[in-house]
Amino acid sequence: MGMMPHVEGKQRAPNKRGPPALRSRQQTRGNASDTLGHDNQLPEAGKKGEEEGEESLISWRGAVIHADRATDDTKDGEGKEILPSDQDNHSPGEFEANRLEAVRQAFRHAWKGYKDFAWGHDELRPVSKSYGEWFGLGLTLIDALDTMWILDLKPEFEEAKTWVATELSFNKNVDVNLFESTIRILGGLLSTYHLTGDTLFFEKAKDIGSRLMPAFNTPSKIPYSDVNIGKGTAHPPRWTSDSTVAEVTSIQLEFRELTRLTEEPRYQAAVGEVMSQVHKLEGKLDGLVPMFINTNSGQFTHQGVYTLGARADSYYEYLLKQWIQGGKTESELLEDYLQAVEGVKKNMLQKSSPNGLTFVGEVSHGQFSPKMDHLVCFLPGTLALGAHNGLPADHMELAKQLMETCYQMYAQMETGLSPEIVHFNMHQGSTRDVDVKLADRHNLLRPETVESLFYLHRFTNDTTYRDWGWEILQNFNKYTKVSTGGYTSINNVRDPEYTGPRDKMESFFLGETLKYFYLLFSDDPNLISLDKYVFNTEAHPLPIWTVAE
Repeated sequence: MGMMPHVEGKQRAPNKRGPPALRSRQQTRGNASDTLGHDNQLPEAGKKGEEEGEESLISWRGAVIHADRATDDTKDGEGKEILPSDQDNHSPGEFEANRLEAVRQAFRHAWKGYKDFAWGHDELRPVSKSYGEWFGLGLTLIDALDTMWILDLKPEFEEAKTWVATELSFNKNVDVNLFESTIRILGGLLSTYHLTGDTLFFEKAKDIGSRLMPAFNTPSKIPYSDVNIGKGTAHPPRWTSDSTVAEVTSIQLEFRELTRLTEEPRYQAAVGEVMSQVHKLEGKLDGLVPMFINTNSGQFTHQGVYTLGARADSYYEYLLKQWIQGGKTESELLEDYLQAVEGVKKNMLQKSSPNGLTFVGEVSHGQFSPKMDHLVCFLPGTLALGAHNGLPADHMELAKQLMETCYQMYAQMETGLSPEIVHFNMHQGSTRDVDVKLADRHNLLRPETVESLFYLHRFTNDTTYRDWGWEILQNFNKYTKVSTGGYTSINNVRDPEYTGPRDKMESFFLGETLKYFYLLFSDDPNLISLDKYVFNTEAHPLPIWTVAE
């Protein structure tokens, strides 16, 4: 089991034809000069108020959110947008370099906020210039390690590595969520080890991996949702003995890889047991799974509700990705994946009115609901990845149709940013395809659409996907960038004048969203080759095993 190949972060810009001029949606209102500055501070971290009402403390319009009066965002050229019209003066290689540089600029701006106001803490709260703590394990920093490596941000990477070496300790009396810790922390440490070859990250990965293992000590072997990594105890959430199906079936890539590296079978055995149990369970609808599973009985609960959104989404993703990771030898995983895709086609696909967008709805006790979570936008990328690996060509056709739909979830909003959940219109005579309920209008800087754009572009070389991504990146810059550093989730994608900043930058904005933007804009297919790596559900690349192993 030799060392993984060292992946260089250096960029080549081959002489490819540049993307066509963008048919960029004109933003109706708001530009940087509109910004109002206020000194108001939001409540300190830890208050649960970030969902409602805090936006009244900050008045701002349009572009960059200013937490301070008269902050000039354009120093060092950081705030300068690289606009599509620039391409007339540049070669295609320069155009690619500009877009890549725009992603690196966005990362540096986000990192500046994290460094200045949240260093070593889980999450930046950029508007109040403070931090939020979830597990107390430097979540944003660990999630961003491999992104910095891939973006070739060496000084930033080195200072983060020093923190990991000197400050990061998992010997803490703290409850963590098994799934989130696995995909963000274990996944992030494993991928960073593979990219850098630095054993520091492997040692830390072994440490957190072994501390998460008590979660599997349940009557059914279906793991509990929460583990105390200091005490070595685990328990379900306070209110139920159920775990979420997506959570217990989306930790396999990471623990399987830990077994391969440590040669300790217990990790792979624990997560493999979960898969074989779920494989055999009653209560599926044409390969589609319910959202909850009981840790005592090992049975599905709350049956009859099927979704590809929250609580079920990554089950499907990890069926395919485990099959790819293991060298395409585990036929049970492939069969379950193929059956689920057929189940989606049979039960969940509909077309919207008036534009006939293909979308994935939900089924509840036999009734179809035209509700689609933004999370479902992982699916076009996963379908495309399957097709690239020899699965039926109609998976690729469906991927392209759903990719268009996910783009429209952005393009049809006034800010050009997607809400968390949309409802599609199906009755004739609708004026627009997408409706958004008041409670669903927030954007959390999620990666799924950009992730799928990356896969679709990597496999088709169609520059449309890049152009869509470029539009989305510019809208993140326009409506979520905070002048003093960082980006913030917003409450209302339908109102460019008043987006209602939520004062939180999720770790996945650096771990996933910006990484997928960079890979989308890169012309180098060997920058994380999809024939050598499989991304976990937090965008951390893990090596595909060669069958000799």
